[in-house]
Amino acid sequence: MPTALITGISGQDGSYLAEVLLGKGYTVHGTSRSARSAVTHPNLAHCADRLILHSIEISDTARVTELLRSNPFDEIYHLAAQTHVPRSLEDPLDTCQTNVLGTVALLEAIRTLQPKTRLFHASSSLIYGQPDQSPQDESTPYRPDNPYAASKAMATQMVSIYRRTYGLFAVNGICYNHESPRRGPDFVTGKICRAAASIAAGSEQRLRLGNIQAQRDWSDARHFVQGFWQALQADSPDDYVFASGILHTVSDVLEMAFSSVGLQWKDHVEFDPGLLRPFDGHHLVGNPRRAIERLGWSPSNSLRSLIAEMTQSHQRTLASAALPTST
Repeated sequence: MPTALITGISGQDGSYLAEVLLGKGYTVHGTSRSARSAVTHPNLAHCADRLILHSIEISDTARVTELLRSNPFDEIYHLAAQTHVPRSLEDPLDTCQTNVLGTVALLEAIRTLQPKTRLFHASSSLIYGQPDQSPQDESTPYRPDNPYAASKAMATQMVSIYRRTYGLFAVNGICYNHESPRRGPDFVTGKICRAAASIAAGSEQRLRLGNIQAQRDWSDARHFVQGFWQALQADSPDDYVFASGILHTVSDVLEMAFSSVGLQWKDHVEFDPGLLRPFDGHHLVGNPRRAIERLGWSPSNSLRSLIAEMTQSHQRTLASAALPTST
């Protein structure tokens, strides 16, 4: 029975990956800043009793080293990160400590204690920043233009350096935007779907957004985590772009979410210049050909059906919260 570690297990990707690995018979360990909170986290509540959870700050080198010294892992999926771009502008130091030092701490622990362990590192399409080519693939130069993107670019390079220098089975998954019913409101798709459900229920009236013409390559997170696992089953390590290869605008997502609840989004959305980003990556659309051909991975289903599913999930949550409690 293989044993895997998922850092950041209570997040969207971590929780879906945990389900995939448990279904394949793995013993699954996971890290979060608070194991106690992870047990009751809605993403994990249904399977927490089958997980081995550890309270660890991923940039704490000593704790990471001790975890690997005490537990042999066949595979490690490094998903823990500070992923919010505006937050990285507010606190670039914490972003770099988490995303860069956390990754290097894990790489060092693997190199010195478990060099046969296979590592998957979740990178980001934002490492490409303002790319000269479209679509982007694994050979596209990195041009990060915000602290989050810069931190992920360095972490991605460190994984590649450890692979080349020390012969580790270390993989970068360059992930374009990916969503699910577990996507939080800190991200624009989660914010839009939650607002559409709330406005339809009458609990909110307006949604404020910045640049609704911003374009993204959105996919289903559940397809991505399958690709993460497939990347570590390959005969040799490499880097892979995970993407749909299709661009949509934020206004497309607005139309999909609001129409799924019978509303016209233009009646409920207002522009807020305070929500504009200093930099907003243009034409970030991925070419997933390598993952498709080498791993047998397949991109996700229709974005429209995904956004409708996310919106309906928020509707169910609102309806459940409105139910009277028994006394």
